[in-house]
Amino acid sequence: MKIDLQSAELRSLLDAPSPATLTLHREDGQAITSPVWFRVTADAFEVVVAATDHKLVHLRRDPLCILLVFEAVPPFRGVEVRARATIEPDEDARTRLAVASRYLGPDAGRAYADLALRPPGFVVRLPLSAARAWNLGDTLP
Repeated sequence: MKIDLQSAELRSLLDAPSPATLTLHREDGQAITSPVWFRVTADAFEVVVAATDHKLVHLRRDPLCILLVFEAVPPFRGVEVRARATIEPDEDARTRLAVASRYLGPDAGRAYADLALRPPGFVVRLPLSAARAWNLGDTLP
């Protein structure tokens, strides 16, 4: 299904602090999957990765990855993005603040994004155009 961000059905999944995973490939070709937080902008899915996170090593070597956003309750909707990621610095931790606030709330999000506690990270961006979505609600009894 083509991603339609105007769809209330899809928007409710993507605006919520839904579970998500990012799958990368190690140098030996093995897949490695990690839980991540994300947000959606006008043209991309964004995930913030710490500057010291080994995910950056994998992504810089092989930027092909999969972001999977899903829900574990009916109607079991999901979005999968298979794409070549771009990586850019998270200037002043602005993206980290936005993403952390989605999952933790405004106060805890600010505390989590505090540059005094964590150095700026990097934003991993995957294009909306590479996404596909599903909803199993129509197939459930």
